Amino acid sequence: MSNERFMTRAVELAYKGRGATAPNPCVGAVLVKDNTIVAEGYHTQYGKLHAERECLADARAKGVDPAGLTMFVTLEPCNHHGKTPPCTEAIIDAGIGKVVIGALDPNPVAAGGVEALQNAGIEVEINVCSQACCDLIADFLLWQTSNSPFNIIKMAATLDGKIASSRRKPEPVSGPESFARVHQLRRIAGAVVVGGNTFYADNPSLTCRQDALPANFTQPLGIVVTSRLPERPSDFTLLRERPSQAIFMTTEDAARSEAADILRERGTSVWPLPGPQGGLNLSIGLERLRYDRGCHYTLCEGGGRFAMALIEQGLVDELVHFVTPRILGDETAPAAYSGRSNVTMADTCDFRIAQVESTGVDIMLTLRKK
Repeated sequence: MSNERFMTRAVELAYKGRGATAPNPCVGAVLVKDNTIVAEGYHTQYGKLHAERECLADARAKGVDPAGLTMFVTLEPCNHHGKTPPCTEAIIDAGIGKVVIGALDPNPVAAGGVEALQNAGIEVEINVCSQACCDLIADFLLWQTSNSPFNIIKMAATLDGKIASSRRKPEPVSGPESFARVHQLRRIAGAVVVGGNTFYADNPSLTCRQDALPANFTQPLGIVVTSRLPERPSDFTLLRERPSQAIFMTTEDAARSEAADILRERGTSVWPLPGPQGGLNLSIGLERLRYDRGCHYTLCEGGGRFAMALIEQGLVDELVHFVTPRILGDETAPAAYSGRSNVTMADTCDFRIAQVESTGVDIMLTLRKK
């Protein structure tokens, strides 16, 4: 159980670097002496020291001699020269006695750390809290094997699965703590994506509204997926305040319309997407966000139909679902996930729960593909 406890702390540290390390993985490390954590580190930003070297630097700053101690690290230490020297060298030079690893590195260029450590006489244990550590690098693995960004759906619903009243007014569903967590997600996202119904009903700004954002912070792009383009762009906050950071993904016909020309004249991009019967092939638009605009993460915040479209097209890499202890009880109110009919329990879209957290009175479920 101690091994799991120490690795769990390394995972917690790793998530602090999420977003800033892209396209590198999030990694955390702790140094343990006499069953106590004596130093910690995580990969803080792309191009900066890796978690193992940060941990060793923390040990030096605290006057801790790492020789003979045990290091827990969420990902196999790299064994190649990239933007920083191999972490295996730093571990060997420090005289670490044992290294406990959560997940092996899927990148063949960086792999080989286990063998290098063992050849230096260091004891190695692998696959401790392996599922949690593999979840940490799911984004990195996706970037290595596809052209897609890592797509996160955010949903907030009552106990009876409703995301708004039947009046469909933009009213808060969950509490302020959950709202703050959503803006943490917006902070790492390169783009916030909504469907047309949400855009027209809520008139969202699609910005990160955290306090004390850094001076060089770049707001996420605002993406609207709709077959109906706005005829009066000045009516909408996103198009008034930052038209050049807005993109409409729409049908090929709509992209050739007068409304599309008006948007482009204001600096807004209009991207046509193919799709049968009015549907849109969302994967093409999302992949373009990555290779055209450098988006490594998207945060999808549309309504139930948009969420279900993403799920059915296999485009959801993480689902963050807030459950608030409230019951609306109105069967006409919009549901968190909708758009299907005549399906049985055998036709469900299945996920597994990766994390469960309290956010004020709400519960935040983080789910991954099963």
